[in-house]
Order: sequence, then structure tokens, then C-alpha cells
Amino acid sequence: MNRWQEQLYSLLRFPSISTDSSHAGDVAACAEWLKSMIQESGLSAEIRPTPGHPVVIGKNEHKEGRLNVLLYGHYDVQPVDPLELWESPPFEPEERGGKIWGRGSTDNKGQHFAHLCGVAETMEEKGELPVNLTILLEGEEEIGSPNLRPFLEANREEFACDVIVVSDTGMVAAGVPTLGYGLRGIACCEFVVKGPARDLHSGCYGGVVCNPATVAAQLVASLHDEGGRVAIEGFYDDVADLEDWEREMWAKVPGVSGEGILAVTGSPALFGEEGFSSAERLWARPTAEVNGIGGGYQGEGSKTVIAAETMVKLSFRLVPNQKPADILAKVRKHLESHCPSGVILEIEDGHYGSAYHTDPHSKYGKAAQEALKKSFGAEPVLIREGGSIPIVQDFKEVLGADTLLLGLALPDCQIHSPNENFPVANFEAGIRMNKVLLEELGATV
Repeated sequence: MNRWQEQLYSLLRFPSISTDSSHAGDVAACAEWLKSMIQESGLSAEIRPTPGHPVVIGKNEHKEGRLNVLLYGHYDVQPVDPLELWESPPFEPEERGGKIWGRGSTDNKGQHFAHLCGVAETMEEKGELPVNLTILLEGEEEIGSPNLRPFLEANREEFACDVIVVSDTGMVAAGVPTLGYGLRGIACCEFVVKGPARDLHSGCYGGVVCNPATVAAQLVASLHDEGGRVAIEGFYDDVADLEDWEREMWAKVPGVSGEGILAVTGSPALFGEEGFSSAERLWARPTAEVNGIGGGYQGEGSKTVIAAETMVKLSFRLVPNQKPADILAKVRKHLESHCPSGVILEIEDGHYGSAYHTDPHSKYGKAAQEALKKSFGAEPVLIREGGSIPIVQDFKEVLGADTLLLGLALPDCQIHSPNENFPVANFEAGIRMNKVLLEELGATV
């Protein structure tokens, strides 16, 4: 274990921030490191270019009659701001309290590296793998994977597979193995409310011109009713009902009770759509969220102005059957219909991706559950994930294969935040899981 942990530290030291062009060299260097590690494991490996950051491909010797498995992960990471909130430097990983601290430790380097370590150990012990394995590691997931779908479409036959394995999700609680069989989709947009040609003195002009900040606040408030339900017309038209077995299982899942949510988030109280449990809201109901508001004076003290414009960023988490383009069109119609005269409203659509759903009781789902049980020594729970990984639905549409979501993150891993961390116990369990999972999948043929 010591050697794998030291190698993970080497991987975490690369500041492979995909959204920042100044780190393009770090992203490329990280790809080279992964290529070398895969080759040292006894597999072939290469780096393939895209119009953006490269992908790393690894393969064992493919033989007739074996299951074809695609293992996906991403080696790019989120920016580290605000840096002053980190308790240790984000790209100088260290272990404290049984956790590995550093940017990318959970999202996603630690999780996919556990699989690579499992592959390496199997190759050392047996000289081959029980499946035909293709490893695909991309460097653009944190910016929406803009080049991966075109890459897959151009190389469809090369990446044809029976099932896909991804560990880029979470466990509901420590020691509770978790199989995800769904992901919410996402649709993003932003709008700008423009008023006067420049900031105005609020004493001289307040009450005679429309205030963009006030309008923006009114538009944001119009997105929900008092019960937390999204108030956009037609928003729920295509939402599918939960299955009875899902409600029954989720009611028993630890970590997603009201008390559990409050403990993790530090929020003073729960809020959300009435008539649903916390787990149901998180995993199977669509949402509308404000991700940012900007406009007017932000400095210390007062500056009595009417801002010339105010910006709002929105994201909508979607569930199966909801179509991102349709939702964005309904959002646009809603905002335009609720915007008063006296201002100009400009709306720009952002990135989006469809929700994903598969059958956890398929033969591959059962193999994954068995692998989780053997690796963690406990019965796994079956959940849908509240987050979004748009490439998973792209895999389904382009390659025609379902994805097993075998998360190793815990709720307090603080992904996308300062002090990201990954439990050493989960890293170790992930290595065990990979070895058992490939055996269980290989036995399905």
C-alpha cells in the first residue's frame, strides 16, 4: 500500500487545472505520467490528442470470448481558489487523520488511480486480466468534456464495449458500499438585466428608472413557489415517478436523512420540494438553483448607486425523460414573461447534459454489487446520484453500453472546495474492488 500511496502523491502534485490555459503544460505532463504508469503495469498505453487536452488510452491484450470493459476516469482538476482556506497546500498532498489531502484526491485522481493500482496488482499476480480492458482517462471533465464525445464518435469501433466502469461518484456514508444507477442531467444558463447606460445616483434617479438589481431579484424569486417547487410552466411535464422499491430502499439509506444532510452541510434547516424525502429530492427530483449573482457596489460601506446591470447564473438538475434543450427553452420563456418593462433582458444558454438511468439488477449490476460486498464486507445500497456526469449518457448514446457507477467518495470529501480529501481506507478498498469487479464481470460471459 505504501508504494501506491506514494504514487498517488506523485499524481496529485500535478496542478492539472483544465479550465486555466496557463496550466496546459501541467495537464499534458500529468497525461504523460499516467501513460508511463499504465505501461509499467504491463498494458500498452498511448496519448491521443484532441482539440483541447489529450486523452490517455491503456489496453491489455484483447482476446476472443472475453467481456469488453471500458474503465473511465479524468485527470483534470478544479481550480483551488480560495487558496487561503486550504489547511495545507493543494498540490502538496499529505496524510492526516486517515485521509489524503490535496486537490484531485477524490475528484477524480484518487478514485480512478485505485482502479489502475488494482489492474497493476492483478497483472503482477496473474500475468493477465480476466476481461478485455480499455482504460480511457480524459483531461477535460471539469470543463464539460467538450471534445470527448466527438473523439468517441470518430473512434466508435475501437472503444466498443459491453459495460463501462466509472468511479467518480460517492458513497452515502463511511463503510456503506454504494452502486449508482442514475445521474441527474444538467442545463445551465445565465442572464443579464440591463438598465441605464451607466451607474446612477440612487437619490437623484431612484423611483424614476427601473433598477436592474431589483428586477434580477424578482426574476430569481419567481423560479420557485413557497413550497420549494419550481414554478416554471411545464418544468415537470416529463418527470417519471419513482419505483416503489426505490422509495423503500432509499428510506433506509444512511447519511441522507434530514439530520445527516444538516450535519454535512452546516445549514440551519432543510428546504425543498414538499412531499418528498431528502433522498428523493437529491436523487430523483429536478431542481433550479442560483449559482451566482453580480451587480452594483460590492465594497465596504455604502455607495448609493443604481447599477447599470446585474448578472445571474442558473443551473437546473434534470431527471430521466427531461430534455435539456426543452428545459432551457421553458426557462427562457419564463424569464421573458416575468421581466418588467424598463430594462433589457439578455439570456445566454450554457453547457448541458441529459440524465442517465440504467437497471441495477442487470447481470452487470449484480456483478458490481457482489464486488462491492466482497470489497467492503457489507451489503451495498442502490442509489441515483444527485450530480451530473454528462459523458456517461454520451457513452450510452455513442457506444450503446451502460455504466456502473462505483463511487468511493464520502460526503465530507469536499470536492470542488478547499481541503479536498480522500480516505485512505477507501483508496485501499477501491484497489480491492477493482480486482474483484473484473473477476465478477469476467464470469458473466
